[in-house]
Amino acid sequence: MSTPLNIIFAGTPDFAAQHLAALINSHHNIVAVYCPPDKPAGRGKKLTACATKVLATEHHLPVEQPENFKESTAQQTLANYNADIMVVVAYGLLLPEVILTTPKLGCINVHGSLLPKWRGAAPIQRSLEAGDTETGVTIMQMDKGLDTGDMILKSISEIETTDTSASLYEKLAILGPNALLETLDIMADSNFDAKQHNIAQDNDEATYAHKLDKAEAELDWNLDALVLDRKIRAYIPWPVAQFTFTETNEKQHRIRVWSAKAEQYSGNDMVGTILSADKTGILVATENSAIRLLKLQLPGKKPLAIAELLNGRSEWFQVGNNINGKS
Repeated sequence: MSTPLNIIFAGTPDFAAQHLAALINSHHNIVAVYCPPDKPAGRGKKLTACATKVLATEHHLPVEQPENFKESTAQQTLANYNADIMVVVAYGLLLPEVILTTPKLGCINVHGSLLPKWRGAAPIQRSLEAGDTETGVTIMQMDKGLDTGDMILKSISEIETTDTSASLYEKLAILGPNALLETLDIMADSNFDAKQHNIAQDNDEATYAHKLDKAEAELDWNLDALVLDRKIRAYIPWPVAQFTFTETNEKQHRIRVWSAKAEQYSGNDMVGTILSADKTGILVATENSAIRLLKLQLPGKKPLAIAELLNGRSEWFQVGNNINGKS
């Protein structure tokens, strides 16, 4: 077993909390947990702690919640913890260079992709959307660039054709903590030499995972069915792919798509045409193919399998009509 390290942990959502849990159960010593200030949530806009803070509080760990690290007082507070290393997982705050170099071993980050592919805010979603067959986590030494630091360790996960961002997120939430603990053991070894061990990223192979935008969720039936299928899976659980259905009275409904399946189709129907609608799904013509919608959600309702949906809304999805209703 390696020498225990004194660790500052910085993270926000449940994904980060699962990494913190692994550290709590390890032989390492957590000297402080950093997370963003509590934010208003719910109808009452009550200040609510993030998942990382909740877990840290349960285990009586010191919690720091600076707005940023621009002030010298915030920088000095972190330095006073005299940490060996700072572990950053989905923290959401930019770390200035003075923070990156404060711990003895610097700062390391758990990133949800196989760098240099998919640097940025939405690596899980963009890898699915692009049709990648594998992803994983990369533990990297942080520098002043955006996910550009030297790579310490990679762990790979297969992307299955049924994966959504939610299911892939769970896979990486298991993979990441194990990779993190392995990395800390490597770095805790007295013979560890970053210059000899770490691997620089090839910037020519880098791709960028732009933050998701709600506008992207609107489905374009002119796309190939495989592309649409990947988008639908990539946007679960947020922002959820959707289309706008217009009734004959011009009333519009935003319908979310929670499950679908691309299918071969060689007909010449216009894109968006409903080819069939029964308990097996609503088959819609797309560019050079078709997609079968399996689970939809009407505004204000829960997601329903198509068989249940058609019981009450079969008139909306008549064979031969356009999936968007009246145009």
